[in-house]
Amino acid sequence: MNEALLMALYVLLIIFVISLIILVVRLLLTLNKVDELLDDINEKVKSLNGIFNVIDVVTDKVSFVSETIASAVLGLVTRVFKLNKKDEEK
Repeated sequence: MNEALLMALYVLLIIFVISLIILVVRLLLTLNKVDELLDDINEKVKSLNGIFNVIDVVTDKVSFVSETIASAVLGLVTRVFKLNKKDEEK
């Protein structure tokens, strides 16, 4: 009886080890495919970096222009109100 249980345990252990080896091999193949996919995505993102840099420069310029226009309008409004105050004082 002892030998039969020991033999069954060895058979189950061998099946478990073989299953584990198959699982590890499939996992390695899947990881290789994921690695290739990430490399492809990384190349595509690098190709778009130029476009993003152009968009960044354009938004910086538009922001600068809008700030300049806003400060000019604010200065004009401030002058108009100062002139009105000076006229009221006289």
